[in-house]
Formats: sequence, C-alpha cells, structure tokens
Amino acid sequence: MRLDRFDNRAFDRGRPWLVEAMWRVFEGALVNSGLPGSGWRVALLRLFGARVGGGVVIKPYVRVKFPWKLHIGDHSWIGESVWIDNLESVAIGAHCCVSQGAYLCTGNHRWDDTSFALVTQPIIIGDQCWIGAQARVAPGVTCGEGAVLCLGGVATADLEAWTINAGIPATRVRLREKTGIVPEASPG
Repeated sequence: MRLDRFDNRAFDRGRPWLVEAMWRVFEGALVNSGLPGSGWRVALLRLFGARVGGGVVIKPYVRVKFPWKLHIGDHSWIGESVWIDNLESVAIGAHCCVSQGAYLCTGNHRWDDTSFALVTQPIIIGDQCWIGAQARVAPGVTCGEGAVLCLGGVATADLEAWTINAGIPATRVRLREKTGIVPEASPG
C-alpha cells in the first residue's frame, strides 16, 4: 500500500466545504453531546438536509458524517453513541431501533489497489428492523423488513426479512415471527 498516492479529490461529499464545516461545529458541540433531548437533534439534522420522519428519537452522543445523505422513517430510535458513518446514503425505515454503540459504515478502501482507493456503497435498513447494541453494518448491506442483527453482530451481507442474525459475520440463527406488525395507515 502506498498512502502517499491516495487521492480523494474526486469523492462527492454532497455539500460545499463550508456547509460541512458548519455541520462539524453543530455536530461536535450539540448532536454528539450528552445534552438531554431529542427534538432539537432531529431539527438540526433536518436543517442540514436529513430526511427524518415524525416521532423519531435520537439519543445523546450520536455521530452522523453527512446528514444530507441520511433518511430515517417515522417512529425510529437511534440509541446512544451510534455512529452513522455515511459517506454514501443510509436509509433507515420506519419503526426501527438502532441500539447503543452500533456502527453503520458505508465506506471502505480497495486492498488490491496500492493507492488505497475509496469505495462507498449505501446501507438500507428496512422497516421494523432492530440493529443490536455494538452491532456493525458494512457497506452495501440491505437489512430486509423485520430483520434483527443481534448484540455485537457484524452484517457483511444482506439480512433476509424477518430473520434473527448473530455472529461475525452475521448468519441467520432463526426466523422472527411477524407479531406486532405495524399496520398500513388507513386513509383518513
């Protein structure tokens, strides 16, 4: 590997450097802090371009690399010390729980390239998923509706809908019953 040849200038950060710098100030001082409250965290994420649904709870010490590349569905929870390292888009469905210390990583480097080229892929987490505490989700992974990634699990490949997955790398340990499924909203 020749890190002196690394060149990241072609990477699209999604916003001008000044917007990113302003986000870093707000994120470091407020979002990634121990201050109580969730609503103002949601408001700041929205202010910087995140699409965040209603009833979302964001706990203290959460880190988000690029809020403009983040979508969170209605009534989802993001636990303490979650790191959403979203060089590429991250979509979290409705009624999801991303538990304490989870890490969602959309970037990697090519180990077969001496210049250590950056590779990014989106992460999609379907509705009613649960990403357990200290779990890891790798670039390009899709978690099907209702999938669970257990405590400390590492998802390096897609998780099937309505399955419970554990281990490193995560593998299916059993099916999950479709109990307590959130019904479709009735037209009002």
